[in-house]
Amino acid sequence: MEATYLLILVFGGIILTIVFLYFVPINLWITALFSGVKVGLFELVFMRIRKVPPRIVVDSLITATKAGLKISSNELETHYLAGGNVPNVIRALISADKANISLSFKQATAIDLAGRDVFQAVQISVNPKVITTPKVAAVASDGIQLIAVARVTVRASIAQLVGGAGEDTILARVGEGIVSSIGSAKSHKEVLESPDKISKLVLSRGLDAGTAFEILSIDIADVDVGANIGAKLQIDQASADLKVAEARAEERRAMAVALDQEMKAKAQEARAKVIEAEAEIPKAIAAAFVNGNLGIMDYYKMQNVQADTEMRQAISGSGKGTTGAQKKES
Repeated sequence: MEATYLLILVFGGIILTIVFLYFVPINLWITALFSGVKVGLFELVFMRIRKVPPRIVVDSLITATKAGLKISSNELETHYLAGGNVPNVIRALISADKANISLSFKQATAIDLAGRDVFQAVQISVNPKVITTPKVAAVASDGIQLIAVARVTVRASIAQLVGGAGEDTILARVGEGIVSSIGSAKSHKEVLESPDKISKLVLSRGLDAGTAFEILSIDIADVDVGANIGAKLQIDQASADLKVAEARAEERRAMAVALDQEMKAKAQEARAKVIEAEAEIPKAIAAAFVNGNLGIMDYYKMQNVQADTEMRQAISGSGKGTTGAQKKES
């Protein structure tokens, strides 16, 4: 029974020791003390209670102190609680200090909390970065398409990292400048002879305004000749004009056909009226007989005159009396 009680006490003491060392990191405090970093033991305990890893803060403080930077543990702890990357900020500050780049702790933490890699930004400031644009197609004034690829050398602008536009904006602006400069050229041969004119014109426009980078140079890496866009446009325009002309001709033909049909209908209508009028003649003759206005001899004389007229027309071949054989011969 006593042995069991002793064993429980031993295990309890071990657990208490582990918990004590977890909340009271004495070895970390000793390391900071011999490194010349003033961090209180209770301060480390409070960090553990606030769920801030004391080792990250202490190691960062030691690194900053050895590099000659004056940063307090409260500043590092605040940045960690805000979701920042404390070691990355310290590395960035040391790199900036060694490269004589003006970068304060407040700027570094703001850049880090903005989602940018502040250490990489400092590296780009020291060692400029080359960005290769995708193929940019543009058409010169003579209608020939040119496809250009540019390499943009940029350096990070520390002051513009917070709120400044990124690489996509740089690429878009450079592409727009290439298209504009090629489009203003009178001939594609001018661009092929002096591609540096494109880079000079684009660089003079200040495309890095409002971005997180400073453009150092724009170099045209390659220029290829594409399609003859002007000729294609002329062919397409001619094809469109031909279709319009065909449509208008078809419209005029349809109107002519409609007019012809209308004239035929009017002719048929006129013939019908003539036939209708001729049908009234026998009625008029009969009425003249009844009223005594026309005698039988007068009627015969009219018939003789009509027959004589038909005979003359038949002889001349131009009247109603023309026979079928005569019509065929004519």
